[in-house]
Amino acid sequence: MLNTPRSCRGMVTSPHHLASQAGLDILKAGGTAIEAAVATAAALAVVYPHMTGIGGDAFWLTLWPDGRAQSIDASGAAAMKADVAFYRNAGQARIPWRGPLAANTVAGTVSGWDMALGWSHAVQPGLPLGRILRDAIHYAEQGVPVTAGAADITRAKVDELRAVPGFADQFMPAGRLPQVGDILHNPRLARTLRMLVDDGLDSFYRGRIASDLAADLASLGSPLALSDLQAHRAVHQPALHARVRGADLYNVAPPTQGVASLLILAVFDRLRAAKADSYEYMHTLVEATKLAFRYRDTHVGDPALMTVQAQDILDDAGALDRMAAVIDPQRAAPWPHPSQAGDTVWLGVVDSDGLAVSMIQSLYFEYGSGVVLPRTGVVWQNRGTSFGMDPDGWNGLRPGRKPFHTLNPAGARFDDGRTMVYGTMGGEGQPQTQAAVFTRYAYYGVPLQRAVTAPRWLLGRTWGEDSVSLKYEDRFDPELIARMQAAGHQMERMEPFTSTMGHAGALVRHEKTGLIEGATDPRSDGAVAAW
Repeated sequence: MLNTPRSCRGMVTSPHHLASQAGLDILKAGGTAIEAAVATAAALAVVYPHMTGIGGDAFWLTLWPDGRAQSIDASGAAAMKADVAFYRNAGQARIPWRGPLAANTVAGTVSGWDMALGWSHAVQPGLPLGRILRDAIHYAEQGVPVTAGAADITRAKVDELRAVPGFADQFMPAGRLPQVGDILHNPRLARTLRMLVDDGLDSFYRGRIASDLAADLASLGSPLALSDLQAHRAVHQPALHARVRGADLYNVAPPTQGVASLLILAVFDRLRAAKADSYEYMHTLVEATKLAFRYRDTHVGDPALMTVQAQDILDDAGALDRMAAVIDPQRAAPWPHPSQAGDTVWLGVVDSDGLAVSMIQSLYFEYGSGVVLPRTGVVWQNRGTSFGMDPDGWNGLRPGRKPFHTLNPAGARFDDGRTMVYGTMGGEGQPQTQAAVFTRYAYYGVPLQRAVTAPRWLLGRTWGEDSVSLKYEDRFDPELIARMQAAGHQMERMEPFTSTMGHAGALVRHEKTGLIEGATDPRSDGAVAAW
């Protein structure tokens, strides 16, 4: 997959082709990029349930044609009952990764849809919610074919998920592992989506659906209560911004790692390599990643408890210069460093008016907590498992606290009028893949699809693995790999086109002509849908 799709009227990219088509249908019906993004996200919650769902969190970055850059934090906080004593009394020394005790934070995704659609309706009359959720409802009710990726992940994680309440009933029909091409149904989720249409999206938090969710969570042993759902609101916040040569970059503020993504690019911008995928290119980006992650893990968490403002470091040219000066062009800095895991989906939409959406939606680990709520068919996230058990520590568990998030949708505006949205799933890999895709395209003129398809690397762990080596796909020049090893990087070879490297995508709109270019990741089940 090397040729870049192009169109002029609108474009959607996501990691599942049916979801991309659902979004495109909304554009064809006259909907905005925001409405198409909600349709795509809702479809993904059904057709890609191992990666995302309405029981998870989301973040939005919206680049408006008038120059505004707005973001939405649709992430949930820890339950008010979720404290260290709660887990100690349950016999837990740490928060479990799976099961009802892992379902300890509010799912914010639907609140983000609600806020974003409000923005859209302020621009033009909105399509009916039933139209926007139509495809998601259809796939939940009538079924969707199981993908190879979903089958592989289920097989790999079945031992830790099989006994989780509701998992086997939903994802292992007749007690067997799903096979590629099996038709997976979730009629309870279809009913829930229909209730959202009838009662409004806010009913997820303050209506019939909220009552059903809370009753199920309580009966299974989760610390979440109806009052936690009722207290939740999505938050509108200014987008983070960084200036590099030729472009303004945007990302989402804490509790996400968006500042790390921008720091990598701001530091690299000061040390640009002469050629893409050279030793200088890869080494510099990896070393910039180490610096950005150290800053992130020192300062980034729940913004209500942070002692610094993330934007400050991005505005401090001297500090960025000093970070760049630390990088030794010949030697790798010491590593490892504590790392984060996670899985998610990224999607992008651009409409004919130039409105561009970069949106990311997640359950955290594959299938999140694994819990499938019996009344609603909702898979609940396990984002709160990232909390530490020291309430005073970095990202320590406290009632009502938001956990640190790896999620961060990205965007850019170029001086020549181009608008770009891009992103990926993959925990620690998100800032690194963003950096690879953006720099290849923006600095070295690599066509957009080639920039996404090209081999990638990953410093740290992802998908719940413990390895913190510098992983690389086995498609790089062997001489490059040998030089990286000689510089002190601990290299670990991965198979080509491995999902470990994330599911990336990107869209670019050219202001002068209206041309839209798109890319999707051959490592996923995705597609670019355009007209």
